[in-house]
Order: sequence, then C-alpha cells, then structure tokens
Amino acid sequence: MDQIQNISIQDYNYTLPVEHIATYALPDRDHSRLLIWNNGEITDEQFYHLPDYLPLESMLVFNNTRVIRARLFFRKLTGAKIEIFCLEPLDPVEYTQSFSQTESCIWKCIIGNLKKWKDEVLVQTLRIDGKQVNFQAEKIKELSNNAYKIQFSWDNPLFTFADLLDISGNIPIPPYLNRESEDIDLTSYQTVYSKIKGSVAAPTAGLHFTESVFEEFKMNNIRCEEVTLHVGAGTFQPVKSRTIGGHEMHTEHFIVSSDFIDHLAAFEGKIVAVGTTSVRTLESLYFIGCKLIVNPKISPLHLGVNQWEPYDKPGINYSRRESLEALSDWMRDHHLSELKSSTQIIILPGYNFKVISGMITNFHQPQSTLLLLIAAFLGNDWKRIYEHALREKYRFLSYGDSNLYLK
Repeated sequence: MDQIQNISIQDYNYTLPVEHIATYALPDRDHSRLLIWNNGEITDEQFYHLPDYLPLESMLVFNNTRVIRARLFFRKLTGAKIEIFCLEPLDPVEYTQSFSQTESCIWKCIIGNLKKWKDEVLVQTLRIDGKQVNFQAEKIKELSNNAYKIQFSWDNPLFTFADLLDISGNIPIPPYLNRESEDIDLTSYQTVYSKIKGSVAAPTAGLHFTESVFEEFKMNNIRCEEVTLHVGAGTFQPVKSRTIGGHEMHTEHFIVSSDFIDHLAAFEGKIVAVGTTSVRTLESLYFIGCKLIVNPKISPLHLGVNQWEPYDKPGINYSRRESLEALSDWMRDHHLSELKSSTQIIILPGYNFKVISGMITNFHQPQSTLLLLIAAFLGNDWKRIYEHALREKYRFLSYGDSNLYLK
C-alpha cells in the first residue's frame, strides 16, 4: 500500500507538443489511426480495421452515457457574464428524475467569474417553441473543492430541466482544446451509441466507432455489451501532489443491468473495455462482488468502491465468476433489475486487473490519473508506445487517434 501511494507523478510525464493535440474530430470517425499493442508488439493501423484485430468471440463493453449541455451562461444586470458548469444533481439526486423536473432542481456546480456573483438571483429569458420561460439560478451553499449548490427554477411547467439545458446550455468540450464549443461538437463529441444523459465529458474512446464497424462485429461474432458511467469533470483534474497518495480521486456514478452482470459472470472469452470509464466500472464490479461474498447483508448504500479499496485488501483472490455471481445473487434477492452505484477507484501501476484482458482508449495527458491507469495495464511499455505515437505523428487527447491494448 505504501509503495503504491508513493508513486511519483513525475515518473508519468512526457512532452506533448501542442501541434499533436487534435482540436477537432476527423470528418469520418472510423478513419482515425489505431495503434495496436499486443503483448509488447506494436502495429500501426486504421480504426476501421479494429474488428480484424480483436480476439475471436471476445466481448466489448461500451459506456453508453450521453454528454449534456452542462455549461450555462447568465448575465447580470451590470453585463458581467457568469458561467455555471453543472457537475451532478443533488435534489433529486437521480439524473433521470432531475432532468424531468418541471419547476426546479438543485445541482452541484462550478462557477466561472465567481467574484462577480454575490447573492443575487441570475435570470435569463428563453423562448422555446414560441413560449417564454424565465430561467433562474440561485447560489444556495458553498461545497468542497470550489463547488457550489445551485438551485435552478423556471416559470413554465411545460418544459423540463432537460429542455432548458438543450436550449440554453453548451457542450463542455475539454479545456485543453483552447476553443469555445461549436455546432459541430454537438455531434462529434457524442458517441453514436450514446443513450443515457448525464456526462459532462465524453467517453472519448468511443468517438471512433461507426455503424459499419458495429456491422463488422456482428460478422466476426464479437459480443457488444453496455454499461452507463456518467463521466465527471474530475476526469480532467490534474494530479497536483508530488506522489499519488496525496491525490483525491473523483467519484463517478454508474448503472449496470442484472442481465449484463449475468452475461459477464458466465462469459469465458476475452473482455475488452472501450474506454477508461468502462475499465473503472468493470473492475469496480469485481470489488463490489467481493464485498458481498464477505458480507451478503451489506447495505446498498455501502456498495460503492472507494479510492484505495483494491490496495487495502491485497489478499482477495476470488475469481471473476465467483465475484460476479455473488453480485448477481444479491441483486436477485433484492429484486433489482439494475445496480446503481458509484466508484472512486484509482487504478495505478501495481494494480492486478480482475476483469478485463484488453482496452480501447485514446492518448492521455501527461501526469494524469488516466495515464497511470494505462501504465497499470502496459507497465513501462507505455513510454515506448507514446514515444512511437509522437514520432509517427499520431493525434492526441479527446479528438485524437485510438489505441487497442491486448494481453
């Protein structure tokens, strides 16, 4: 445990020239480049050839979350522009319930130009389908990590909070793109399979997939399954501490169906996660199942996985099947068709992967928790891969090229 927490973040640094950062997506999603690492061997390909390189009869797990227009802008009477960045719902706490509210809701938010916003209620007048709506935001309480509790309210019950976000909100593209969001981002910053609204950042490994690639999966007998993890702004949070033990990992909420748990428990082939969010979800399910093996009567409120849990219990050696069958039994006993839980798991070099045999992901920022997750899977080969990618002029970060890692 001490050895893990003493990992120096400086050891996971590399020089990323700005010209290697992709600021826009390619016109054809599946024409991005694909770097393949298969047990140490590197191959350069195009993404549309991905189905040819996946293990026979393997399973791909996708995150079907959908990015919301989470950036709202209000103007004070003085003309000052205030940005409200919606992070997650607080009341109602369920995303679907919050989006369906017709009068008010409360969200955890980050405020831009905070010094200019004192205690007044901010108001903007919208027109939706020819009808007027007065949409207002009120600062309720300061929370931790520079976040605030904000109450949104509006005076026309014909419209939901989701409607208001769709009309007045902006897609929150990553800050390192150094540009404002544009109309093209409304489609290019969503996966073609996105369904469940809730993310403030896209699961970018999925941005390369197209319907034609999915058709190839069917022909190659590649199984496709879905989970939902709502990506938070914490995915861009830099590691500011010298060692990783000083970094507080962000919490993200996920939903998985009981059918998916059953399929996962029974599956005997290779499981490949599409994106780091799917990795975190799948590996967290293993530790939730282990908790239930130890204590089947545990409260649903205590099923979430905390940051250091995988390292606190190094002696856990249940099989993937044992763990997931315990979770499946628990869900059946509680008459649950889906599991709603959360994870703060941090996956670091030294972590022993319990569920996945491969992953599809983009290139990540230096000194980020995402790069540490990649290094946990690749070992020191991550350096060789990134050096190769820079030398071969791959496109980096959210709108950049893709990687397939297999063991």
